[in-house]
Amino acid sequence: MKLELSGHAGLRLWKQTLKNIVLNKGPDLTTRQISVLLAVYLETGEHTVRGLAAYIDVSKPVITRCVDSLSILGLVKRVRDEKDRRSVFIQRTVKGAVFLTDFAEMIEKSNEEAKE
Repeated sequence: MKLELSGHAGLRLWKQTLKNIVLNKGPDLTTRQISVLLAVYLETGEHTVRGLAAYIDVSKPVITRCVDSLSILGLVKRVRDEKDRRSVFIQRTVKGAVFLTDFAEMIEKSNEEAKE
C-alpha cells in the first residue's frame, strides 16, 4: 500500500503514531532501538553487532547498548555462532515479532486517524 505523504502528511502520520505508542503503554523505545529492531526483522541474513553498526552507521558500543536494552525487553536475543564461538548473532524473538506486528497495525491506525 502506497501512502500519500506530501507536505506535512508524513509528519502528521508520525505524530499520530507516536501519540498512539505513548497511549498504548508498551515499551518506550528510542529511535535508535526501533531502527535496530527493524533492521533485524526486515533485513535478511544473519545480524551481528558489527553488521548492524555498519548498516545504521553508528559505533559498535552504541549497537551493543541497544541490543542490551532490546534483549532485556525480550524483543531480540543473542545466539552464539556454533562455527565460531567468538561471534554472536542478533536474532528475532516471538515477542519481538508480535511487537512489530502491533507496531505496524498502530501505524495503519494512525494513518487512518491522520486523514480525519
